[in-house]
Amino acid sequence: MKKKQGHAFSREDETVIHLFTDLGLPKNLAKTLIYISQEENCRSQDIEHGANLLQPQVSLAIQELRKKGWVKKYDKKKKGKGRPVHHYLLSKPLPDLVKTFEHEKNNEIETIRKNFNDLETLLRKEPV
Repeated sequence: MKKKQGHAFSREDETVIHLFTDLGLPKNLAKTLIYISQEENCRSQDIEHGANLLQPQVSLAIQELRKKGWVKKYDKKKKGKGRPVHHYLLSKPLPDLVKTFEHEKNNEIETIRKNFNDLETLLRKEPV
């Protein structure tokens, strides 16, 4: 999944994004994650352009991905004066993050199964 020239996702990238969204990851997070996975160091502005997202969408996606521990932020100082620029990179290789996501989803499935079992047990009981 190497990034192509022209800041467009490949068909494979689009398929990966679609699979992530089918598994419950919001599309903006999936697009941001895939873009960052293809760049050594990228800025918010790069993500906006490369993933075809608006600045608020990127900010929210980055915030959520950082909260999950999937993306790290570091600052790069500009030449001369001025504020440093935020750059982003994955905290682990993408396949490792997929395993983390799979674990989260398996926990959700177990919780849902338990809730259905509890519900069935409660509904089988005779009213008092």
